[in-house]
Amino acid sequence: MKFSTHPLWLLGFRPFFILAILAGLTLPVVWSLIYSDVLAAPSTTFSMLQWHAHEMFFGFGWAVLGGFLLTATRSWVKVRGYHGAALMFLVAAWLLERAGMWFEGLLPYWLFIVSNQLFLGSIVAMIAWTLARNRKTDFYRDNFLFLLVLPMFLISKNLLLSADYFQDGLVMAVGLFRVAFLVMLERTVTQFMRGSFQVEILSNPKLNMAIKLSGLTLVFASFLPQPVTVALTLLAALLLIYRFLFWKPYLAMQRLDIGIMYLGYLAIIAQLLIEVMRLTLYPEFSISISIHVFTFGAMGLIIPAMLMRVTRGHTGRVVVFDFRDKLVLWLMILAFAYRLIAPQIDAADYKVWISLAAACWFFSYSLLAWRYIPYLLQSRVDGKEH
Repeated sequence: MKFSTHPLWLLGFRPFFILAILAGLTLPVVWSLIYSDVLAAPSTTFSMLQWHAHEMFFGFGWAVLGGFLLTATRSWVKVRGYHGAALMFLVAAWLLERAGMWFEGLLPYWLFIVSNQLFLGSIVAMIAWTLARNRKTDFYRDNFLFLLVLPMFLISKNLLLSADYFQDGLVMAVGLFRVAFLVMLERTVTQFMRGSFQVEILSNPKLNMAIKLSGLTLVFASFLPQPVTVALTLLAALLLIYRFLFWKPYLAMQRLDIGIMYLGYLAIIAQLLIEVMRLTLYPEFSISISIHVFTFGAMGLIIPAMLMRVTRGHTGRVVVFDFRDKLVLWLMILAFAYRLIAPQIDAADYKVWISLAAACWFFSYSLLAWRYIPYLLQSRVDGKEH
């Protein structure tokens, strides 16, 4: 078997979910050790907050999003996704970016720029080209949103690494990932509820589009007049709350594998409401609280569940979560509690709570690695090629 035809390179989710799992178990722990002065900081001219935010959004986050989009576009437009040498190139570019971010201070400027832009620029162009070229066969007519959103990640990435515009880049990154999550939840939760409980939940096209467009507008929240930002943020939260009430949460919460998606949905609402309070009644609130409600609540809870679902489904396995899978999710819920709730009760032990939250990520993603990396390296169990 040629290396390029190994099962690992058949579809985008395989290598990128492995990278996401490895990033999930290492990056939070590395950050915790740096923050606690146990581990030496990387050789970079960026602040450690810039490095941490960049690696979690554009290292971990884009490993997940890249794997998801490279795989989902096959179903959306009915053409085979990138595979073989194309995937190998993207993985090499992702790894080059991680090395570039760690050794940035030691690299010639041009080399760092190449290492930092190659992966995201390439994968955005490849996915956008697939969607644009196959618009006529695209099952989802609102995929034009990705054509708008994907290039904006490049802007957010560069703002994040600017000392003067770091917070703007942070708000933009959250906004862009929020749009991606809103699209994904709208499409998948309906299927999950139908398949698990044989029920239909509210799927109103006008409401769904209003939610997505409000999310798209909030990508630019840092650049809008504050009253406009507050109004749009509150509107988005209220629209999401309204839809949530008709999504039968009392049923979903009966099963952790479905309920975790609802908890992530609620975290998106909570983050929006916290932003409204931060911009109006409580300006002393740190934006860090808002950001981490999204990263630990929406990303932290939803991503492991999606990694398991997609991996099982696309390797021909039954999508059923057993005790070990549920333990992964409970550990991520515990990480949320350690990072967001415990410091509000006991601020004096802030570093302890960060360390415990990172440990939860480590053990959760170690379980994922142990169980799912072998699946991602093997051929489908149902005999299909990809």
